[in-house]
Amino acid sequence: MNAPLPPSLPRRPIRELPDELISQIAAGEVVERPASVVRELVDNALDAGATQVTLRLLAGGVRLISVEDDGQGILRDELPIAFKRHATSKIGSLHDLESVATMGFRGEALAAINSIADCAILSRASGLNDAYLLDGRTGELKPVARSQGTTVEVKELFYSTPARRKFLKTDATELAHCIEAVRRHALARPDVGFAIWHEGKLVEQWRRCLDMFLAEAPPEAALAALDQRLSDVLGPEFLAQSVRVDWHSKQANEYGQPALRVWGRAGVPDAARSRADQQFCYVNGRFVRDKVLTHAARSAYEDVLHGHRQPVYALYVAMDPTRVDVNVHPTKIEVRFRDSREVHQAVRHAVEDTLAAPRAAAAAGTVDGQAQAPSLLAQPSTYVPKMPVAPMYSAQPAIKFEADTGLIGHRVSDVGALWQRSTNTPDGWAAVGSAQVKEEPAQRAGDTEQSPQPPSRPASEEEVWPLGRAIAQLQGVYILAENNQGLVIVDMHAAHERIVYERLKTQISLTAPDGSVHPLASQPLLIPATFAATPDEVATAEAHVATLNTLGLEISPFSPKTLAVRAVPTTLAQGDAVELARSVLAELAQHDASTVIQRAQNEILGTMACHGAVRANRKLTIEEMNALLRDMEATERSDQCNHGRPTWRQLTLKELDTLFLRGR
Repeated sequence: MNAPLPPSLPRRPIRELPDELISQIAAGEVVERPASVVRELVDNALDAGATQVTLRLLAGGVRLISVEDDGQGILRDELPIAFKRHATSKIGSLHDLESVATMGFRGEALAAINSIADCAILSRASGLNDAYLLDGRTGELKPVARSQGTTVEVKELFYSTPARRKFLKTDATELAHCIEAVRRHALARPDVGFAIWHEGKLVEQWRRCLDMFLAEAPPEAALAALDQRLSDVLGPEFLAQSVRVDWHSKQANEYGQPALRVWGRAGVPDAARSRADQQFCYVNGRFVRDKVLTHAARSAYEDVLHGHRQPVYALYVAMDPTRVDVNVHPTKIEVRFRDSREVHQAVRHAVEDTLAAPRAAAAAGTVDGQAQAPSLLAQPSTYVPKMPVAPMYSAQPAIKFEADTGLIGHRVSDVGALWQRSTNTPDGWAAVGSAQVKEEPAQRAGDTEQSPQPPSRPASEEEVWPLGRAIAQLQGVYILAENNQGLVIVDMHAAHERIVYERLKTQISLTAPDGSVHPLASQPLLIPATFAATPDEVATAEAHVATLNTLGLEISPFSPKTLAVRAVPTTLAQGDAVELARSVLAELAQHDASTVIQRAQNEILGTMACHGAVRANRKLTIEEMNALLRDMEATERSDQCNHGRPTWRQLTLKELDTLFLRGR
């Protein structure tokens, strides 16, 4: 039996939409809430060269949004076309559109806002004595009094589309969104002052920190002004718990400036939050939400962040406008890079290199928290742990490593060999990368359990040790040390784990001097693990065969909709093969292959380092504790263990005095 035919629909002719309806459709894309209007109007004020922007709101911006600036102003003859669609002073050709250097460029915002609200513009152009008021409804133009600059008033938002108005939240919520919109602008422009008034009360104010544009200021003055603005907007805690980022590419543009620059501040791992509410990324001064930048910043914290904590940062990327497309989304909050890999690597390395410097020197009073190693750190390391290194790049079992590999192979259980004498170094102690370690004679019966002690070297008065001198060991877990600031408490297992991990990474890189990546040792599965795969997973597996082999994974199609895992990395042979395959395929589909390979290597090395680090209840001598502290000061990322937990804490004399009520 045939199905009944649907009723015929009346034919609708194709016709052009009226301009007012077109503007309201555009407003639906650009204007979501009062904060959207604030963002667009502040963009225009900054493009006009304003040095002071004042925002006035009523009812969270629903009844009134007024943005005042002291910029160049608008000429009388240009005011009548300001509310017309696609009327703008920012671009005039396709070349201008492909190299946008202003915050606004479409010429849609004012027309869209005027279609859903009652708008007016009051402006006085620079160099003129008269100001004029333009009514957005009637188009009437009349002279008024005003100083140089422009004021845009938006009253009764969504009055012509009452259904949209019902979706707005409370006045307090809308006010918070408006403040957040201005905060994002303020973080990028320390050369501009901002003030926010609500219901006649001043709710936020950020004064100018710089007398010239950030791009034209001397580098140090610009960075200092940015730090001041970050402190004013995000609080002094953000500045105290972050480190300065300043990285630029070696290539220069036609003006002799770096082709790509990344600067700002990155929060230390201890300052991470449960929410990603303090992550700010800017491209050429524009706040953006971009997956490339977010993933790059997150990957820089992989080795130092605990659990699912979210890092805090304010990062600024400057690059040639022709290499980034800002005309992607109506709200201009998304961008597309011509070379996303280059930008990803730049942001990642900028943050990663900044976080790598040990912050122990900050405890000793160095400037800006940047570690400055004392002269002792230039000497050979006073101890080396016997690190359990599996045959990472060979499927054949390896019992002994040759001297030129830079790898040290010993039993994990041989904890007593953590500090061993070596005949290869001048001071008789093994240095990093030495493969020949001389075993000490077995302890005599009845001897206490102690490792051979490294030679004690007293520090001169000129040498300042940020982590101080060891004074005791607490419960076989913590090392207590004294420095100029007070008491330092070190988690010896976590600290030693990081040291071993960083050495393993260095040694692995030494095995490939040409920079090539060798495949990880893999173990074939007796019974391949099959799973139902999506078309994306099947396509990714077929496109990245070489990358998967490098990771020690062999994944091949079992059927058109099924994949089979036939081999896994030897170190992860006991894990869930299907879950491992799915996670790697998802990473390969979303991110760069080299990033996935490095993450897999680091995960394996981290597991090895955890097993190779000194365990709790291990008795250490004062010399051994001091040796561990000195290596912490010289090891990158030594402030956190491989899992992101802190390795040391500082208790100042003031804090200790408070505990004992001294001075009261």
